[in-house]
Amino acid sequence: MNNQHIKYGSLALLLAATLSACGGGGGSPGTPGGSGGNGSGGTPVTPAAPTVGVSLVSASGTASTSLSGATPLTVRALVLDANKQPVPNALVTFTTAADLAVFAPGAGTALTDASGTASITMRVASLAAGGAGTVTASATVAGTAVTSTANYSVNATALTFSALRLEPASINAYDSSRISVDLLANGAKYMGQVNVNFTSACVAAGKATLAAVVATNNGTAETVYRDQGCGNNDTITVTADGVTTPATGSLVIAQPGAASVQLVEALPIDKSIVIRGQGGINRTETATLRFRVFDLFNRPLANKEVRFFIEPEGLVNLNKSIDRTDQNGEVITTVNSGSVPTSFRVRAVLPGTASGNGADISTTSDSIVVTTGLPVQRAFSLSVTQGNVDGWEFDSGPVTPAATVNVLLADAFGNPVADGTPVVFQTNMGAIGSSDKGGCTTVNGGCSVPFRTQEPRKAIPGIPATPCNTGPGSSPDVNRMGVATVCASTTDGANTQFARTTITFSNADVTNVYLENVLKPQSGWPIDLGSANANDSKVFTLKLTDLNDNPLPAGTTISVSGAVNATGVEVIPETVPSIFVGTATGAVGSSHTVTVAATGEKPCTTSSAATFNVRATTPRGKITSIPFKLAFTCSRP
Repeated sequence: MNNQHIKYGSLALLLAATLSACGGGGGSPGTPGGSGGNGSGGTPVTPAAPTVGVSLVSASGTASTSLSGATPLTVRALVLDANKQPVPNALVTFTTAADLAVFAPGAGTALTDASGTASITMRVASLAAGGAGTVTASATVAGTAVTSTANYSVNATALTFSALRLEPASINAYDSSRISVDLLANGAKYMGQVNVNFTSACVAAGKATLAAVVATNNGTAETVYRDQGCGNNDTITVTADGVTTPATGSLVIAQPGAASVQLVEALPIDKSIVIRGQGGINRTETATLRFRVFDLFNRPLANKEVRFFIEPEGLVNLNKSIDRTDQNGEVITTVNSGSVPTSFRVRAVLPGTASGNGADISTTSDSIVVTTGLPVQRAFSLSVTQGNVDGWEFDSGPVTPAATVNVLLADAFGNPVADGTPVVFQTNMGAIGSSDKGGCTTVNGGCSVPFRTQEPRKAIPGIPATPCNTGPGSSPDVNRMGVATVCASTTDGANTQFARTTITFSNADVTNVYLENVLKPQSGWPIDLGSANANDSKVFTLKLTDLNDNPLPAGTTISVSGAVNATGVEVIPETVPSIFVGTATGAVGSSHTVTVAATGEKPCTTSSAATFNVRATTPRGKITSIPFKLAFTCSRP
């Protein structure tokens, strides 16, 4: 104990002497800048502090400060505490100029390991980056922030492609090949990520698929080429920014085999052409047929020879017997009509040598009809919806016509003429047609025009001059009062075909009454029907006409009204039908059978005098009442 005390005391005396020699007084030891008792100030002592050290190494682990696209650097930071001991799990932040370099991971942070070391990879910011920079590592240890730096240089990187790899380099139609290429820097794979572009002629034409842009992975860009009917050798070209020379490779692709020939279109769309020499507006003597050749995957095949045949032969003319498919796989042929109506088909054949499988492939078009010649006189038909219209004193007006005139045309073979055949109409009373034209053009061999009642209401023979009243085959107009002659005509280019009909301008009043088909109208009213047995019905026939001895307007209703000691049983027909006067002479009216019966008990016990009216009511509501009288007796007359 005494020896230890002496030893520590000696050390204390030695320390005191040292401090005294340095100018210290009785100050506390080890305190920088502290006063040493009564002595003057001495030299300060810096306490120990944590540190961080930065070093740069290459991929091989050797020290390096040269950064390029081909040679990334690893930045290492060694973090020590105040006692120079490693600090594990310390967060180290790395920073540098963003235009020179980037870090991986991109956050630029890392934790120290058990040895106090944090590492991060530093790559060039771009292949064109160049210059010199500083990387800084920062950390916080026991509340104290510490930093350190290291300098490095950046060299621009020149990239090249390896040879393009095609696996396999030869494929069947619609097969695939793996396409890959390496991105090199100074002969070694460039590990930075670069977008690589893949293109080819067949891809651009839509006959193959290929990823257009592929990012490198570990220095390699890879994609899959899939044939979609290229049918030829295809060159794949690879490019990328920063690479001067592209990489290319040729892929051998077998042609696909043909599987079918299909009819795509037949014109005219109604598959009907006219007989030779019968063309005109909207009429054609030529049929155009378009076929397409397809491969096994239902894609069009180009450059295939197709032959055409007519079935049956001889009646039409095939204008092209051989054609070769275009880029859309299509071939076209045309057929001209002959001089007789017929139907035919076109067979398209892909010979076995062209199909590639040794067997012919063919298809047949739909039937095409040769018909629809020019109109002929014997097939010219004219009709009117209503032959007797309320028009002697009434104008039907521009909105609702009094009647519609219809025309039907056919050719020498009984087929409707082609659409668009013009027909002209004229009339010597009233008006026909529309404001833009006095006729119509046919659709499916027929057309219609409106007819309206208006002035003139009295016809002048031969006016207007029409094919119906002038020239060969015509006859004079109908010269009957109140009857209009309507003429329709067309031409085949050399001859005029025409037809005529009549429309009666009927008066709304009943003027003449013909009883029991006598030729002379009744002269006095009421009309005396004589006598009839009251136990039976009285049946009599009337023919009613207007002031021109023409029929009443069609649609006029006939009924029994105002009966005294009688009842109306029925009127047959109850309405005036459509009646065409034509060239008839004499009275032309509507005939009606009227049945009336006596009222009272049956059998009859007392005779009676009956009266009643036969009423005619036109569609416009104009009423004419015709009075009748009849004696009912209890005995047979």
